[in-house]
Amino acid sequence: MKQTILLLFLFIVGLTPAKADNITVDGTNRSYNVIVPKNLGEGRPLLIFCHGYNQDAGWMQNSEFKNDQVSMEAVCDTAKFVCVFPNGINKSWDTSGNRDINFIKAIIDKMVTLHKIDRNRVYLGGFSMGGMLTYHAMNKIPDLIAAFAPCSGYPMGGATANANVRAIPILHIHGTSDETCAFSGAQPALNVWIRHNGCPTTAKVTNNYNGFGGCKMHVWGPGNDGSEVRLLELPNKGHWICKEKQVYTGKEIWNFCKRFSLNKTTPNVKITSPATGEKYVGFGPKNEVTFPDITITATADDPNGTVEKVEFYDGNTLLTTCTEKPYSATLTGATATKHTLKAVATDNDGETSTATVEVTFQAPTSLSLASGFTEGGAVPAGWTTYDSSEKRTGYSSGFSSGCRVLQFTGTTKGFSYGLYFRNINGNKHQGYAKYGLKDAGTTVSMAPGHYTLKYKMCNWNMADFGPIEIHIEKRTGNVSIASQTYTPNINIGNKTDNNFSSPAQQTFEFDITEQGDYVIAIYSAASEWSDAIIGQMYIMNNSYVATGIHTTQASQEGNERIYNLQGQNIRSLSQQKPGIYISNGKKIIKR
Repeated sequence: MKQTILLLFLFIVGLTPAKADNITVDGTNRSYNVIVPKNLGEGRPLLIFCHGYNQDAGWMQNSEFKNDQVSMEAVCDTAKFVCVFPNGINKSWDTSGNRDINFIKAIIDKMVTLHKIDRNRVYLGGFSMGGMLTYHAMNKIPDLIAAFAPCSGYPMGGATANANVRAIPILHIHGTSDETCAFSGAQPALNVWIRHNGCPTTAKVTNNYNGFGGCKMHVWGPGNDGSEVRLLELPNKGHWICKEKQVYTGKEIWNFCKRFSLNKTTPNVKITSPATGEKYVGFGPKNEVTFPDITITATADDPNGTVEKVEFYDGNTLLTTCTEKPYSATLTGATATKHTLKAVATDNDGETSTATVEVTFQAPTSLSLASGFTEGGAVPAGWTTYDSSEKRTGYSSGFSSGCRVLQFTGTTKGFSYGLYFRNINGNKHQGYAKYGLKDAGTTVSMAPGHYTLKYKMCNWNMADFGPIEIHIEKRTGNVSIASQTYTPNINIGNKTDNNFSSPAQQTFEFDITEQGDYVIAIYSAASEWSDAIIGQMYIMNNSYVATGIHTTQASQEGNERIYNLQGQNIRSLSQQKPGIYISNGKKIIKR
């Protein structure tokens, strides 16, 4: 009776009920449900939405996409697009290979043949394991899918974004009380794509989204080629599709996806360097910190014409205009603040596209190198690890073994998070954690002066303890200019829930005699499977002259500065700071 009433309702309002269909893919019979609105017309969009583990197409369609207020059929009918709910083999999906990627491709081809859908407006989403498949497809078929909408699912082994993949529009929907795929894992997965897309790293947040109390919409964008990443945060919702009156998942997915198409007529533009989120840290005299010149490079093309020019901006300030390749500009004299760098491409039709990246320039007196130790399984931004086998660069996440941040849960513990690194083969300096390497997105520039590095470190699985070397190295050439060796007296014991005391804070003082870019390098012992945990580390400047040298400045002999000195390194200092140098009342050198 209920089925009869439903069919009658669909007939009256002009909807075509979903029907089951089959297709052969790689020699296997595959099935799916499809909703095709009446009077569809040609060149309409297609949405493919994949069920979760141990579910099927019918359950996905009927249990999760219907309620008393709205249904997916109604959304399809109003917007006139085709919706397909595929069935996974054994109610599961292949989230690492090509089996179900080929299934999706076959569905697209069949919908083009049967319903003349627009290949440029194909969208893919999925719930739970279907969301994991959606992330997998971002790297496998980005040229076939215009926008992606994963719900309550993300790659459990960590998200990746292949370098040659275009900028991907993403809407991720997730409940904060999800006990199957924890909400805390959504942001790390999205961070990978936020950076890949060149989106701003700080989101614009709408609280009480659509009048739904506690609901938040986080938006990162625009990124390269007009891409955008969104996270719809559902308060106190578990592992399920949201069907609230104010926030209905089907509508949210469609309203997001419909904005994107593969057949752009506007030019494509992408900033290839620097990467969004890069940070430049400069230590030096107050109001005298100088940052290195930054070269901004971009690529641009036009799908239906030619690129006439690419303009580069620092905020609203025009840096340069390029009318031919290569497209590049130089940012000089940057101030200590966040800078939004833009490349605006204009084509022969006068249409424009904008790519942006955010970079930060800082001039601190002290800097915490462990401030990013807040996510288990990640390598934080600014850090690079190597264990003699695998090199990992931050920010990256989703690691369940090897060098990574560990979260400690013992009743008593010295710190809540620590960066673990190791040395597998035991060769000298073959296991390390380094802060400030170029590929990790942070540059540390230091002026001549005296510095202090404070740290707390221990061993992870070395009952007999293993010495740790701390080096200050030149960024170019890896030349060590200062070092210290520390042997911990605390070993955590290879389990994150073990109790351990707080290591005593250690102090490492060193001098910088030449302005330049430097790396803080920490090496585990030269023995097989040696390791270390960094729980705290920050660097501070004590003075901007070398150890033992104290200066006073006066406006004497014209505008020249006079330096009263004690100690050594006088000549190296004078090369950095022109002026008159006096020791024991005698003028000893003038530069």
